Amino acid sequence: MSSLAGNAFVVSLAFADLVVALYPYPLVLVAIFKNGWALGDMHCKVSGFVMGLSVIGSIFNITGIAINRYCYICHSLVYDKFFTAWNTMFFVCLIWVLTVLATVPNFFVGSLEYDPRIYSCTFVQTVSSSYTITLVVIHFIVPITVVTFCYLRIWILVIQVRRKVKSETKPRMKPSDFRNFLTMFVVFVIFAFCWAPLNFIGLAVAINPTEVAPKIPEWLFVLSYFMAYSNSCLNAVIYGLLNQNFRKEYKRILMSLWMPRLFFQEISRGGTECPKSKPSPALNNNDQMRTDTV
Repeated sequence: MSSLAGNAFVVSLAFADLVVALYPYPLVLVAIFKNGWALGDMHCKVSGFVMGLSVIGSIFNITGIAINRYCYICHSLVYDKFFTAWNTMFFVCLIWVLTVLATVPNFFVGSLEYDPRIYSCTFVQTVSSSYTITLVVIHFIVPITVVTFCYLRIWILVIQVRRKVKSETKPRMKPSDFRNFLTMFVVFVIFAFCWAPLNFIGLAVAINPTEVAPKIPEWLFVLSYFMAYSNSCLNAVIYGLLNQNFRKEYKRILMSLWMPRLFFQEISRGGTECPKSKPSPALNNNDQMRTDTV
C-alpha cells in the first residue's frame, strides 16, 4: 500500500508539471516570436488559468508528498490504516479540488492579464491586494511551513536511526530507500528556491502597491518569474539525477522512441510474466523506519 500512496502523489505532481508545458508554454513562445499576444482574450484567460492550476497544484502535491513521507517514516504503525487505496485517491482528488478553488477567483477579480515583460498571460499581482496576499499565504507560506516541519521531523528520525545502527552489521535502511526520500526533499528545496523571490515580491507589492510596485526593477521581476516557472522543468531532471528507477525509465523511453519495435517486444514479453511480490519495509518509531520506492 505504501508504494501506491507514494506513487499516486508523485504522478499527480508530474501531471501538474506536464500540463503547463502542453498549453501555456507554447502560447508564450508564439507571443515571443510575434512580439506580443495575438491569440485573443479567451486563450489569454485560459492559459493564465491553466498556468495557475499547474503552479498551485505543484506545491499542494509537494505538500501531500511530504505529509505522506512524514506519516510513513515517523508514524509507520498507523500509516497503512490512514493511506489506504481509497483514502489516497481521495487525498489526490482533494488536492486538485483545493487547487481549482484557489485559482477560480482570478476570473472574479480580473487578475489574469497579458504582461508584455514576460510575454505571458498570468496572474497580475497589483490588481487585488487582498487576493494576492491570500494567494501567497495559501500557495506558498502555509505549504512551505508544513513541508519544512515534515522534513525536519524526518531528518531528525533519520539521524537518530543511523546513529543507532552504526554498530550493527545489518543496516535497517537501504541506500536506495534513503535516496528516494532525498529525491523528494531536493524537489521541495528547489521549489522553495525557485518560487521564493516571486512570492516575496508579490507580497511586498500587495501590501503597498503604489509605493513598492514602481521600485521593483523590471529585470528582477522577469528573473524571479522565469526562475519560478522553470521549476516545472527541473523536477524531471532531479528525478533522473537522484533516482535510479527514473533513470532506467528515461533510458527505456528514449530507446522506445529510437527503436519502437524493441519497445513493443518488451511489452509483449512483460505481459506474459507475473511480477514477483516484494515485501515492503516494516519499521517502527523506536528503532526502525520505513521508506518506499517512488
